[in-house]
Amino acid sequence: MTDPPVELRHLRCFLAVAEEGSVTRAAARLRITQPAASRTLAALEDALGTRLVDRSTHHLTLTAAGHAFRDRAAVAVAAFEDALDAGRSVRRPLRLGHAWAAAGPATTPLLRRWRVAHPDVPLELLRIDDRTAGLARGAVDVALLRGPVDVPGLVTELLHVEHRVAAVPADGPLAERTTLVLADLAPHTIALNAVSGTTTLELWPVDARPTSTITVANTDDWLAAIAADRAVGVTTTATPGMHPHPAVAYRPLLDAPPLPVVLAWRDVPARHPGAAALVALAHEVMSETGGM
Repeated sequence: MTDPPVELRHLRCFLAVAEEGSVTRAAARLRITQPAASRTLAALEDALGTRLVDRSTHHLTLTAAGHAFRDRAAVAVAAFEDALDAGRSVRRPLRLGHAWAAAGPATTPLLRRWRVAHPDVPLELLRIDDRTAGLARGAVDVALLRGPVDVPGLVTELLHVEHRVAAVPADGPLAERTTLVLADLAPHTIALNAVSGTTTLELWPVDARPTSTITVANTDDWLAAIAADRAVGVTTTATPGMHPHPAVAYRPLLDAPPLPVVLAWRDVPARHPGAAALVALAHEVMSETGGM
């Protein structure tokens, strides 16, 4: 008896489930019914002889085998799409991921310059709220990431360095100051983005750390918490331009260390053919806009 065949639709379904964290949302994204998505996922697990998804909790999670298979599935789907590009007059879009703030002030010049230089390869800027902006799971081809990146299988290249700023309620006393230091924020509740943020309590000296924090899941929730005067936050100089908010004021944070911004991509043969050109153009644009 031969094993059932694994088709591209099985891999696409599994990747959608892994990314959405829900069979129902994955089905909606793939424009199929929820039962059809469940059957497709089950068929893939049967073919592989292992469970990829843990269905024992209310929130769907990947098993250890599922995490390992996700990267291989993403590479396989990307390789298939790249192979099809050879026969197309227009290549598939080049996907640039970011979790927040993209490339700061250089974002719009980068997108416009790419469109002029590569009109046959659309560049899609995608905000994805996870530590690698979707790169590790194959949702994007290149990512703009902030802070240290220690995810296996990723290649990184420093793009530039950003200084830190404090984000405080616009009508509060801290907003009346022209500059701030970490000690000014310590008595307040700190909003920490546990999914894609770069601020932790280790930013403060051990003997002067804030005692109150709230955890948020994305930049929108982080801004909402600060605007509502529930917390203050720390971010970089790229955030005010990309995420302005009428109820949030940004002030230079003089004693916080700067944050590296890197370009990252997966170390796989099936890399998008436009990735190298995007990395080169990003360096060029960042240099011209004074990002370094």
